[in-house]
Amino acid sequence: MQQPDFNLAESKIAIIGLGLMGGSLALGLRGKCAALYGIDPHPPTLDLALSQHIVDFADSNPASLLPEVDLVILSAPVPAILTLLEQLPSFTPNSCIVMDMGSTKKLIVESMSRLPGNFDPIGGHPICGKEKLSLANAERTLYYAAPFLLTPLARTSQRALSAANQIIESLGAKGKILDAVEHDRILASTSHLPFLISSALALATSEDVTSFIGPGFKSTSRLAGTSSSMMLGVLQSNRENVLNALHGMQSQLTEIESALTLEDFSKLESILNEAQSKYQTFTQ
Repeated sequence: MQQPDFNLAESKIAIIGLGLMGGSLALGLRGKCAALYGIDPHPPTLDLALSQHIVDFADSNPASLLPEVDLVILSAPVPAILTLLEQLPSFTPNSCIVMDMGSTKKLIVESMSRLPGNFDPIGGHPICGKEKLSLANAERTLYYAAPFLLTPLARTSQRALSAANQIIESLGAKGKILDAVEHDRILASTSHLPFLISSALALATSEDVTSFIGPGFKSTSRLAGTSSSMMLGVLQSNRENVLNALHGMQSQLTEIESALTLEDFSKLESILNEAQSKYQTFTQ
């Protein structure tokens, strides 16, 4: 029998993982759906979510809440999402839509494709966040005006796609459909490489310069403050694309180093002018 059209206002939604992203999602959806269910392994996080009325129901055990919901959103580090996808069939026998918010997509979409037929999966990745994680740092407007990428599977129904788009619209985000393989190639350059560059800058800078650090250094090194527990899984699951991006960066640094070594300041000026022009195309 054909499933009825998805209606966000009448739907019960579970969010697994109430950190920065999951907590901000819950805040953004509060009052826009029939009920919000929060699932997290950390009891203090559950207590905070309930005391602040961020969710209506909370539990550390997915099996206790998932049979109640129409849609489950996996908001956790990539390795945890992959584990949850393997466990989902044991949590509920009921039909429901499954969406994730992982920072890489190829392995997640492949895992989603192996889910039993009662699950209707769609991949997702909002392009936003902060280096400070946890529910305490969640913001209701975190997703506003941010790109929200969707990676549907061949088996993804129009109902699941509608559900994802209704969530995106309710958050004020900007939805875009992207192939999972292409997603991982692009995000290696625009997200994963910047994290590694920030980390390298922080490591290469002597601690005796602390009192001389200005906004330029702070903005460039900001991503180094991101938890390694979140980023390690991202780098593992997108290793080849990240390596390609790193090789491209190393090539550019070698050109700059060569121009400085040879005192070829005309060449250096040309490189910097080209970089400035390219930067301006990114920020238009």
